[in-house]
Amino acid sequence: MSQAKKTKILVTGGAGFIGSNLVEALLQDERVELVRVLDDFSNGKRKNLVRWEKDSRLEIVEGDIRDFSICKRASEGIDLISHQAALGSVPRSVKDPLTTHDVNITGTAHVFTAAKESGIKRIVYASSSSVYGDSKTLPKEEEHKGNLLSPYALSKSVAEQYAAVYARNYGMSFTGLRYFNIFGPNQDPEGPYAAVIPLFLKAIVNGVPPQVFGDGQQSRDFTYVTNAVQANIKGLFAPDSAADAQVYNIACGYRTTVNELWKALLELSGTSMDPLYLPVRQGDIAHSLADISKATSALNFLPDTSFQIGLKKTYEWFVNEYK
Repeated sequence: MSQAKKTKILVTGGAGFIGSNLVEALLQDERVELVRVLDDFSNGKRKNLVRWEKDSRLEIVEGDIRDFSICKRASEGIDLISHQAALGSVPRSVKDPLTTHDVNITGTAHVFTAAKESGIKRIVYASSSSVYGDSKTLPKEEEHKGNLLSPYALSKSVAEQYAAVYARNYGMSFTGLRYFNIFGPNQDPEGPYAAVIPLFLKAIVNGVPPQVFGDGQQSRDFTYVTNAVQANIKGLFAPDSAADAQVYNIACGYRTTVNELWKALLELSGTSMDPLYLPVRQGDIAHSLADISKATSALNFLPDTSFQIGLKKTYEWFVNEYK
């Protein structure tokens, strides 16, 4: 492929967990000329990009997506956008709904509008399985949602609606990826809103029993991060028919309980410890399992790493990083 035909891609939140893994993959993709990262480093970490800091194909714009002028500047000269910047965590959104709104709704509107004004026609963006709310139907299918249970879920649902409206009004193409409990390297175990797998790994390393909210029988479709990266790349380069404000479940289609997760990590570490069981948190759902047939059909998405292999890779990375 000639240099003139290569693509310039903006990754918002590119220093974060999923974003940094995506940046690494894009910099190894022969179709890509430039990867520009927009991140305010409030959650993302500079160390996640240090491997590529001397690569001329990587540009970093430090800024907040709540600042429209920053979004506009970061979009200049860009062909495609992967919008990963967000304020995660259901419990955090319940505690502070206004900040979740500002980052995830207003910030997303800024990114979409900056793309419109810069003539960018294709955006892949991160949605969430939380949009299924209290629906008890398993597996989750894209067209069947329940009542939303948290401000975080609402913010992701609004992002999907913004994408649909912008597609209808401005001739843009959007691919929404409903992530199901993504885990893997670069996922931060620190802070009060860290996800369950890095928290469990931190507990093992520190020899401290982890906290489990509920009886541990709640289940999740835990999905290794390379699967999310694959979905983003396929979404960025998908035919227009697959990207016209469509949303797709991104997962493995396999369910694991929190108790089974803890047992698997104990086996990997060769340790023995009982968790501390606490009351269920407000906004949490009981069970989550994805139907990925739509993504398989339209995006040719096939999970490349199973839960078991991904968990082993994550454990090895974590122990090396935090030993």
